[in-house]
Amino acid sequence: MKKKLYFIAIFIASSLFANNIDFQMAEKNPQRVAPSTPNQILSFNNSINEPMKSVVNIAAKRRVISNAANIPFQMFNDPFLRRFFGDQFNEQFNQNRIQRSLGSGVIISKDGYIVTNNHVIENADEISVTIGNNPKEYNAVIIGKDSDSDLAVIKIEGDDFEAIKFGYSTDLKVGDLIFAIGNPFGIGTTVTQGIISALNKDHVGINRYENFIQTDASINPGNSGGALVDSRGALIGINSAIISKSGGNNGIGFAIPVAMVKDVVKKLITDGKVTRGYLGVVIDDLKPNISKLYKHRTGALILDVAGDTPAQKAGLKRGDLIYMINNVPIKDRKALQNTIASFKPNETISIKLERDKKDMQLNITLGNRAGLVTSDANNGKFLGGLKLTELNADIIKRFRLNANASGVLIGYVEPNSEAEKVGFQPGDVIIQIEDIEIKNFADMQQAIRKYNKQLKRVYVNRYGQTIPFAIK
Repeated sequence: MKKKLYFIAIFIASSLFANNIDFQMAEKNPQRVAPSTPNQILSFNNSINEPMKSVVNIAAKRRVISNAANIPFQMFNDPFLRRFFGDQFNEQFNQNRIQRSLGSGVIISKDGYIVTNNHVIENADEISVTIGNNPKEYNAVIIGKDSDSDLAVIKIEGDDFEAIKFGYSTDLKVGDLIFAIGNPFGIGTTVTQGIISALNKDHVGINRYENFIQTDASINPGNSGGALVDSRGALIGINSAIISKSGGNNGIGFAIPVAMVKDVVKKLITDGKVTRGYLGVVIDDLKPNISKLYKHRTGALILDVAGDTPAQKAGLKRGDLIYMINNVPIKDRKALQNTIASFKPNETISIKLERDKKDMQLNITLGNRAGLVTSDANNGKFLGGLKLTELNADIIKRFRLNANASGVLIGYVEPNSEAEKVGFQPGDVIIQIEDIEIKNFADMQQAIRKYNKQLKRVYVNRYGQTIPFAIK
């Protein structure tokens, strides 16, 4: 009997508790509507017809020399091998071929300026453009490119092109209907539909300055550089990349927001390049377990301050929390990085920070990020066209270097660049710049700051031989 009463008591208590929950219910029997009348079709043709005229197809050609025998580059200059195979030893194993790539672009002015992704036209020797399904080809020239944002501007000759209308990044909302327009797989102009899945996405690993629009609209190979437009047909982003294990569309695509596009494009057209301010700190978001030690609940936390940088000279320290720049709130690491990048070198900014629960204000004159060494993953170029990689066990094995080798490897030399003309070759290992011995990127950084914009001696190890070069 006691057991039965116990279960009854539990049932009554549960029922009383459930009756206290105030569920927010939607209205019953929502109305379902047809697009309009039985004689009409729901269509966005009028919205996307205009931007489709502004999206172009881009074909890039690049002449490359491939090593058919997979022989390390340094061996081609080995005196012993040249003695037996002759001076044409290099040419016996190298093959010239044409590398082609397809992508998309967006006309942004009547006189033929086109924005696209940097990776679409990077290192191209020839660029041709077609508009829509018109077979006429235009030869394009590169106005400027920026690997850090993965944006580039090219230009074709003419004065009556259909320029796209720009939207506003601040107007975007998750769930907005959008369209991706591009040239997937080189089959011609194509439109796919989706929604905005997320905003302000970073940690994607695509480029340095990440603030992506995420969408489920199909973005496939060849769509890169194309337009992401809203339901009015206004440009809200430049399609950049997808996350895919197979190479096909998995419903996770990313576009560079129009606000960043406008900023970078203006600088590329005006100066031919993008120069960004440089602070010199390693930063992170303010994590929940650390935030209790600070008065401010948002900001960018300084983890390290590099030597001989604007940050060190101004007195920034590890543990400082930057929460405002020029009276603009800084919410997190990404906001600080993008804000600093929006300023030009030598600009003086006002930084508000918290240190030991006290508010401080510092005025800092920014440096120039263009002179810094970046990693191979970020398409970093140095010394007029070199792409560099730090040595590790895999690199040493692949290039058959000495097991005790130290320095920074030249993985690629841009064709027709200053570095190629001077004589640098892929496979060379930079071991010293002037009086600074090079073992890693940090040493390169120090050498760049010390000898920036002046003629300097660069020593490389090429298959056991030390060779000096002079370059700015």
